[in-house]
Amino acid sequence: MDSQLLITWGVPIGILLFLFLFYKFILRVFFGVVIVPEDKIGLVTKKFVLFGKQELPEGRIVATEGEAGFQAQTLPPGIYFAKWIWQYEITFQSFTIIPTGQLGLVLAKDGAELETGSILGRKVDCDSFQNAEAFLKNGGRKGRQTAIVTPGSYRINTFLFEVIMTDMTSIPDNAVGVVTTQEGKPLEEGQIAGRIVESHNKFQDVDVFMQKGGYKGLQEQVVLAGTYFLNPWFAKVDMVNMMEIPIGHVGVVISYVGDEGVDLSGAEFKHGNIVSKGQKGVWAEPLGPGKYPINPFIMKVELVPTTNLVLNWANARSESHQLDKHLSTITVRSKDGFPFNLDVSQIIHIPTTEAPKVIARFGNMNNLVSQVLEPTIGNYFRNSAQDSDVIAFLGTRKERQESAKMHIGKVLDQYNVYGVDTLIGDIVPPESLMKTLTDRKIAEEQKVTYETEMKAQETRQSLEKETAIADIQKEIVKADQGVLIAERVADASVKKATGEANSVRLQSTAEADRLKLLANGDAERIRVLAKANAEQIELLAKADAEKISLTGNAEAEKILAIGKSNAESYKLSVEAMGGNNFTQLKVMESIGMQNVKIMPDVLISGGGDSANGGISGLLGLKLLEEVAKRNEELKKDTGTL
Repeated sequence: MDSQLLITWGVPIGILLFLFLFYKFILRVFFGVVIVPEDKIGLVTKKFVLFGKQELPEGRIVATEGEAGFQAQTLPPGIYFAKWIWQYEITFQSFTIIPTGQLGLVLAKDGAELETGSILGRKVDCDSFQNAEAFLKNGGRKGRQTAIVTPGSYRINTFLFEVIMTDMTSIPDNAVGVVTTQEGKPLEEGQIAGRIVESHNKFQDVDVFMQKGGYKGLQEQVVLAGTYFLNPWFAKVDMVNMMEIPIGHVGVVISYVGDEGVDLSGAEFKHGNIVSKGQKGVWAEPLGPGKYPINPFIMKVELVPTTNLVLNWANARSESHQLDKHLSTITVRSKDGFPFNLDVSQIIHIPTTEAPKVIARFGNMNNLVSQVLEPTIGNYFRNSAQDSDVIAFLGTRKERQESAKMHIGKVLDQYNVYGVDTLIGDIVPPESLMKTLTDRKIAEEQKVTYETEMKAQETRQSLEKETAIADIQKEIVKADQGVLIAERVADASVKKATGEANSVRLQSTAEADRLKLLANGDAERIRVLAKANAEQIELLAKADAEKISLTGNAEAEKILAIGKSNAESYKLSVEAMGGNNFTQLKVMESIGMQNVKIMPDVLISGGGDSANGGISGLLGLKLLEEVAKRNEELKKDTGTL
């Protein structure tokens, strides 16, 4: 009975448990059910075809018409039936996730052949490569694609597409991205960079770039600071710094691209073409101070200082611009055949409007210095020195400096440069010549010195003679002054004595008056003090008397009040206790307060033994004395009182 019950319930439970554990297998095998999870897609491989076309077309690897093989159509998350296990193999594939800051490059494994000359497949409508069937039917081409996949999650059939992650293109601040494209029309003859086309969103929309006729290769257009979805299979980006033109300078642009422009320099300027902005050649409008996104592969910017520029022809001295670092002290030869050195400084100025002409003529500032300034100034001073000897050259330095300024200024005007000033620095004649000149000068100075000393001696003799005469005259004047001084001293003594007598008389009178006033003052002060002391004593006596009177009255009233209080207290105590009892109470209080001994320390009585009673009492008294004495000694030994 138990076995039958167990079978009755066990079999259904076992069947249900089996179905619960293996429901996916059962559904898959017997019903062809496929359950695709929500975070995956199903890649379908068809093993065979029961009815219809069996094989794929030549060269194809992904089926779009139900042929056997990899299927273009994928299974999104959900439940699907009739996907029999013997006919279909389902592979679960995770979503393709493009993280932030990256992009996905797509490589198609199937599709039409690339066009001749193309290296990238053009964009087709296929829902960001999530619809493989649409990609193949709309003409998608195999190989690398121009379209990219931006950050996000995508259901991409990896049987057809391979997605490669790469970083976005970031251009930092103060930098420029120079673009070289790998796809587009070939460059025209004579051009080195592709012309600018519009609406391709900084090369991010490759197909628009191609539709607008973009060229392959180096591009005129640059990419400024920012982050871009640039397909590296299409565009290569090189980072370069922005062109910075400092204050006090202008930038003359030399463009290697653009249309052939009309020369704006005029008929008198025959050293190159000056063209408008955007044309090929030297631009007539220079760039002012600031930062510019210049493509250095198609343009060149030459800096031209517009402030006064100092150039030094001197050894071991150069300005910060370094344009004169190759210039050195000029060596010239005089008319009398002596070589000597001189340092020269030339100040020039190039106006902003003339800067393009200077660059068109010389190419850069270094060429201006080496081709014009260096030979012009050097030759002028060499020619000037040959017309004079060394000494004359030294003596006419100021005049020669003015002449050099005028001559060099006229020459520089021909090159669109303004000569501000020419300065002659240190002049170093030959050492041998300098020694001869020095010796001659020393001899001349010595001659002058001797003549000066001789004149000094003659002057000294004359001075001593005049000094002697002056000394005698001084003694005469001194004697005359002595007589006058004696007379004046006598008069002064008389007047002094008279003054002293008057002074003594006046001092005596003043002293008497002073003593009299002091005596009167002291008497008055003593009288006032005596009167004040008397009044003080009188007031103190009255205060003490009043104090004694008030104190006595207060004490009397106090004694009277205490007496009345005690009398009233005694009266009430007698009434309460009776006269005898009250008397006994007061006697006991007096005995207790005054420590009156009622009982003697030793009581001597006759007792029963009349013969020994007195002796026993005396012995007891003696014993008490000894005990007391013993106690006193013990207290002293222990230090207690």
